[in-house]
Amino acid sequence: MFIVNVEGAICRDDKWLVITRSTKEEHAGGTLSLVGGKADVEGNTLEILERTIKRELFEEVGIEIKDAVTFVYSSSFVTDDGYDVINMVFLCEYDRGTAYSKSPDEIEAVHWMTYDEIMNHPKAPPWTKESVRRVALAGSSAKR
Repeated sequence: MFIVNVEGAICRDDKWLVITRSTKEEHAGGTLSLVGGKADVEGNTLEILERTIKRELFEEVGIEIKDAVTFVYSSSFVTDDGYDVINMVFLCEYDRGTAYSKSPDEIEAVHWMTYDEIMNHPKAPPWTKESVRRVALAGSSAKR
């Protein structure tokens, strides 16, 4: 069985919303990440991933997004505890709210960073860089 995790990528004024994960987090503590979380079990339902992104962005950083989200890519990994995870990244459009850490146990800091700042940040792991690279490409394709 897999844990299903979703991440939402938001770009505003040429800056991406990223967080520094708390060092208390079991997986990738202290690193830069997109905002996201695990899908909850809901039984038979539609648009669970889209609702999960909306919920996680609001619960973790107080941001609301527009309803339409764009799937960018998926990957899988195994946590240090041996859990298999499917991770899905979606490009989201900012709607309203001011980003801040609503849960210091999960999020150490909230940042709006340029693409280059993320790519050159010492705490940006390869998977975060890959996600931002892919969403930046998807975002520029959507503007054409």
